Amino acid sequence: MDPKNHPAITVTNIRNFIPFTLEMENGQYTSWAELFRIHCRAFQVGNHIDSSFKPPSATPSSVTATEADKTKATAEFEAWARLDAIVLQWIYGTISNDLLHTILKPNTTASQAWSALENIFQDNQSTRAVYLDSKFVSTRLDQHPNISSYCQAMKMLADQLANVGNPVSNQRLVLQVIAGLNESYEGLAMIIQQTTPLPDFYDVRSKLIMEEARKAHQAAASAASPISGFPDADSIPPMQ
Repeated sequence: MDPKNHPAITVTNIRNFIPFTLEMENGQYTSWAELFRIHCRAFQVGNHIDSSFKPPSATPSSVTATEADKTKATAEFEAWARLDAIVLQWIYGTISNDLLHTILKPNTTASQAWSALENIFQDNQSTRAVYLDSKFVSTRLDQHPNISSYCQAMKMLADQLANVGNPVSNQRLVLQVIAGLNESYEGLAMIIQQTTPLPDFYDVRSKLIMEEARKAHQAAASAASPISGFPDADSIPPMQ
């Protein structure tokens, strides 16, 4: 493919495809990495973050190579190097300044930068696993503004645990989500817990969000109705 027509060249804003910044403490490496892989596959540059891929050489391997062979090899290498620089820009453009300064080195390839980030987030796996597991079992709905935020936090912790070699099954994730609910969701929690097999996490999340919306609607309707024991102002007869 002519490098001038390569689909990766058309990407003008990587934020349209990876809408958040990877930071050391935000625990979104797994999500970031998956979005980045999908993006690279979609734009035909997946080999640039594959450490097993051998990039083309700027010079032919044959000692009998002609000038045409040398010219072709140089052109192929330059085309690959340009695409690699674009992928490297995507990586640098979606990580925090701290991470950028940690992995930034002269003449780094996209694959080397990708591997450096992977090593950072998979370092000290046992220690991180203990910390993340403790946070996973202690997270509660009351610590979050709504069900959506709570479920997102639980899913992120599960993803982080998977990233350090401690994957969380759907059953454990669902049971832990239920365990962290407050008393107002006790009825629904019991129904979900008694379901065999346990429903998928996203199904549970949907049910909880619907229950939250129902409770909010009831609260709004109750607040709008006349106070019990007092006549409605419209029903009081006018003074004679």
